[in-house]
This record gives sequence, structure tokens and C-alpha cells, in this order.
Amino acid sequence: METVNPLKPAEPRDRKLSLHVVTWNVASAAPPLDLDHLLQLDKQDPNLDMYVIGLQEMNRGIMSLLSDTAFEDPWSSFFMNVLSPLSFVKGNKGGVNICLKFYGYYVSIINCHLPPHLANNDQRLEHFDWILEMQNFEGPDIPNILDHDLIIWFGDMNFRIEDFGLHFVREAVKSQCYSDLWEKDQLSIAKRYDTLLREFQEGPLLFPPTYKFDKNSNNYDTSEKKRKPAWTDRILWRLKRQPHTDSCTPRRPAPHLSLSLRSYMSHMMYTISDHKPVTGTFDLELKPLVSVPLISLMPEGLWTMENALLINYSFTPDFPSSPWDWIGLYKVGFRHINDYVSYVWVRDNQVSFNDGLNQVYINISDIPETEDQFLLCYYSNSLRSVVGISNPFKIQPQAFLEEDPLGEVQPQI
Repeated sequence: METVNPLKPAEPRDRKLSLHVVTWNVASAAPPLDLDHLLQLDKQDPNLDMYVIGLQEMNRGIMSLLSDTAFEDPWSSFFMNVLSPLSFVKGNKGGVNICLKFYGYYVSIINCHLPPHLANNDQRLEHFDWILEMQNFEGPDIPNILDHDLIIWFGDMNFRIEDFGLHFVREAVKSQCYSDLWEKDQLSIAKRYDTLLREFQEGPLLFPPTYKFDKNSNNYDTSEKKRKPAWTDRILWRLKRQPHTDSCTPRRPAPHLSLSLRSYMSHMMYTISDHKPVTGTFDLELKPLVSVPLISLMPEGLWTMENALLINYSFTPDFPSSPWDWIGLYKVGFRHINDYVSYVWVRDNQVSFNDGLNQVYINISDIPETEDQFLLCYYSNSLRSVVGISNPFKIQPQAFLEEDPLGEVQPQI
């Protein structure tokens, strides 16, 4: 028989998250009609919690820039058309480096495109170090990137295969003797002597080199340049190491965070680019360092189209609240943080607050009647991120009130 002390906080349970990482140099091409295989949506149960998608050489022409400003780029639009109905949401982060916090752990995601050509290997390595050294994040107490608990680094890294001639490389690829090429892969060579790069791990290269192909085919480069095939498109990761206890003990990963590679593969069926996309699927297991979310919020009482909606929310003592924080009302399946149906500034429409419990109201008189489910999201201006999401709920389209035998007014739906 197990007994539980209700006054003692429960120990946080281990969490397991599944991440699917995609890197693809799309060579200015438009999205194809079907990307289900790339996103593992052709599997009966993909069992994925997060997509991390990084593209290189997206079309940046005038029309594309106008589209990005007025709407969003066609690739982002395509991915979200597919993923938003499955409850995946594209956050408001931009650039090549994204910092996330999972249950108290810092996770950094880097998408890069390093210098090309066989002879520029030293320049690639310089860029690798420079990217790490130059990363700074705005926000309170965010550590240096090398102190993040996990770094996932991927992209068109442009590392090539040295020494071997074109004929040898192509024959090795044709016969699937990939191990003959590994020892001359520039990234593998650099990891032997570069101390920082050595800390990054990678899955085995058991798929054909992903560059360079004739577009709209699976043939390696037949142009006059006839570039050697190479594994230019890579996915690496690095777990933060514990400090040395003594000079004889090697550093080990943090005991409460682990990352295991489920699959690492290329996708030969996509031919729109001279690169093939590469995906890595990971299982991230961790013991939460925090068990209470920064923000907890929920609708209060029965929500109907006829009323202003009352929202209860609370936050932890260390939460950096701001007058510019706001709560948005969203339909389940929304694509972006700006896709709110309505919103409210938490300070302007505050009803009451005491002992960390706050109440605000939001006007929904202009919301059309719908059977859709909704969510509440709390956006922190200080953290530049959504820090709280409610459970799904429905807004009743109409409420009729009648008096029960005890004289109390009850809603009748």
C-alpha cells in the first residue's frame, strides 16, 4: 500500500520528449506538393512532440521579401498548413539561433550555412568557432551558449571529402561502401583535433552523400564541374558536461538530461534541389528542474458569447512580469502567436489580485458563434515568449437561463 503526504510536493517525474530535426538546402526552389515522408506524417504513429526545421538558400527575391513582410515566406506557410492542424505552433523567434527552456534546462538550436568549396575547410572551422563565440541572448540570467544543457546544431555545413578522386567516391557510393569515405570526411577529420568540435556528437553516416545532385533527379552532378559527392548536410548535438572532479576523471553529461538518436537519414525522394534533405529524430529524457510553470491560467466559470470572459492566472514569485504582458485567446490549431482571436493587456483589464491569484476579463462580443475549441496563451514581454497555455475549452454559442425549484438561476445550454 502506498501512502502520499498531501502537504509534501510530489517529486517531478521524468519527462520524455521526441524531437524531429530537418535540415535542407532548398536551392531557391518552391515547396513540393507533398512532404509527409520528410515530416514522418506517413507513419501511423510518428510520436513526435516538436519539429525543428532549418532551411538554407530560400528564395530571397523581391517578391519573396514582400511576401515575408506582408504575410510569411512560402516554405513556412507550407509547413504550417500541414502541421498546424496537428496542434503544432510556429513560435515568434527568428534568426539562426533559438534559445529554449525545457523544464529548467537551456536548449540552444542552431541552423547554419557554412562557406562552400573543398579548399575552404579552414574557413568553415573558423565560422564554426565564431558562431559559438558571438552568440549572446537578451533576457535575465541566460547563460553563455556553451553553458546550455543541450545544443542541437544542423545545416548545410559544406564539409567535403578530401583526397579521394571523383571516380573512387562515386563507386564507393554506388556500392554503398560509405565507411571507405568516412576517414576523409572533413568534419570527421576536424573532430579528431578540434577540442570544441570534438564535444559534438553525430549519428553514423549510413545514407548516401546528400550533395551535389542534378535537380529533378537522383543523379550526382553531371555538369562540367562534376563536383564530388559529399555529406554537406549534417545534424550534430552537444550535451553540457559536468565539471572535472579531478584530473583523472573525464567529464560526463549532466545526470538528469539525456539525448538518444532514434534515426538519422536522408530522403532521396525529394528532387527539387541539388541537396537532399536530412532528418534526425531524437528522444530527449530529463528530470524536470522545475515542477511549477511560470504562469498557470484558466477560464473562470461558464464562457458564453454573451459575456466578457473572466480569466484566472497565477505566476511564480520569480516571474519577471511586465505592464506589456498580454493574454491571447486562440482557436485550437492556430499557426502563429499573432493568430489570436482576441487579446487583453493584463494590467489594463485587471479585475483583482491577491496572493498571486489574478483576474482579468476579455471582451468576446465580436467573436462569431463557433463550435471550435479555444486556448488561452500568456505572452511575456520580458522573456519574448509564450510562458503559459491553458487547457482547451469551448465557448458556448448561447445560454438560456431558467430558475430551478430552489430559486437559483441555472444556465441551460
